Amino acid sequence: MSEFTLLELTARLRECAGDAEEGVDLDGDVLDTPFIELGYDSLALLQVTGVIKRELGIELSDDAVVEAETPRLLLDMINASSTLAA
Repeated sequence: MSEFTLLELTARLRECAGDAEEGVDLDGDVLDTPFIELGYDSLALLQVTGVIKRELGIELSDDAVVEAETPRLLLDMINASSTLAA
């Protein structure tokens, strides 16, 4: 599998939990912006990772997801898990 990208992550966030906070551009440089500032809580992230598990077979622990406070950290976890699964 190729690397899971920020574009793919933001698309899943929008699908599962709606748009970001008003005034936040998910298409901008949000890699290091905390999810809470983007308007996504841990429940939204768990929904997204559930979809990723169903679509890609990548499973992350709930604790790991909660610890991933930014898109960059979550993408790193997803891509590391993808590499291990391959």
